[in-house]
Amino acid sequence: METKSVQRRYDLDWLRVLGILLVFIYHSTRFYNVEDWSVKNNIWYPSVEVWNGFATSFMMPLMFAISGASLFYALGKGGFGKFLKDKVLRLLVPLLVCVFTHASLQEYLNDKTHGLFSGDYFQFLPQYYNLATINWNGAHLWYLKYLFLFSIILYPLMSWLKGKGRGFLTKLDGVIAKTGVLYTLMLLPLLLFVLLGPDSPWMEDNGGYPYIAYLWILLLGFLVASDERVQEKIRQLRWVSLSVGLAMVIGFCILYTLADKDTISLGLVLAIVMRVFGGWICVLGILGLGAQYLTKRTPKLDYASEAVLPFYIFHQTVLLMVGYFVLQWGLPEVLEWAVIVAISFVIIMALYEFAVRRVNILRILFGMKMLVKSPDAQTKKTQLEKAARTM
Repeated sequence: METKSVQRRYDLDWLRVLGILLVFIYHSTRFYNVEDWSVKNNIWYPSVEVWNGFATSFMMPLMFAISGASLFYALGKGGFGKFLKDKVLRLLVPLLVCVFTHASLQEYLNDKTHGLFSGDYFQFLPQYYNLATINWNGAHLWYLKYLFLFSIILYPLMSWLKGKGRGFLTKLDGVIAKTGVLYTLMLLPLLLFVLLGPDSPWMEDNGGYPYIAYLWILLLGFLVASDERVQEKIRQLRWVSLSVGLAMVIGFCILYTLADKDTISLGLVLAIVMRVFGGWICVLGILGLGAQYLTKRTPKLDYASEAVLPFYIFHQTVLLMVGYFVLQWGLPEVLEWAVIVAISFVIIMALYEFAVRRVNILRILFGMKMLVKSPDAQTKKTQLEKAARTM
């Protein structure tokens, strides 16, 4: 088992950046799918609905798996107090900042476009800041909330596995390293779904999966990062995993599109099974590709790794605001979507580059580390590397 985490996993940094860009693209298409959102186009498209089903099959499982792997390398750098402080500053503070600031813009646009409020934004704010009804998920930042909670919940187990339970972890990883076991690790949440039923409060979901499934995936990310045998197996099977996973996810999209959603049928059950296992196997394929091809540190990676959390925090609010205006221009939908994406990306990066990145108090509020004023070149290089901490 690998216990000396002296080398930074740049593949995880690359995949985190690419994963957040996928989340950005996914949200940019939600103007055009059937599911309700804060701002919607007048017409929805079946092709976009299929794309959304495809993307959500592996998108958030990938993000939680990356976070779980990062937790393996983060543990052991101090006790629980340091761990808790890091998670509060990295996850909880940005979440609360969003809840009490720009998340109100998302709620305002939602109520305005759905006919629930007719006044202007500032007239809406007293209604929003009702602590009994405020959205404590921070709109799209539910990922940060549950990553924080799950990290704290799993800390005793993960700490034991890296310490006194190291022998047990070595044996467990030996079992996980077998292809058949590796590919079927999502059996537990699938069984819980069957036993508890979709209406159980334990099956409350977001981003395509129940929260309890993300707790399991976070732990799986920790486990697959904890042993070189498992990592090597994932790397060796990268193309097989990607092919099998994509085939199963595409199969899910076809079966789910054709199935009657109002009744339980063999086709619907098979579609759900293919989604759960296919999504996880896609994650394994992506992790394997990253381990093989995304191992080098570059200046672009340093910049992107530091920007990824503020980008994620801003992206949905900016998309909704830009989309609200652009949808009124009457452009062809493909051009309309491209304009929304381009303008939103520029605004998000401008907010990061000219505000958050350069102001220490904003860096803290957006989960980043402070920069010391006027550092020399070597100190600045060290700071940038430390600032690009894992999420």
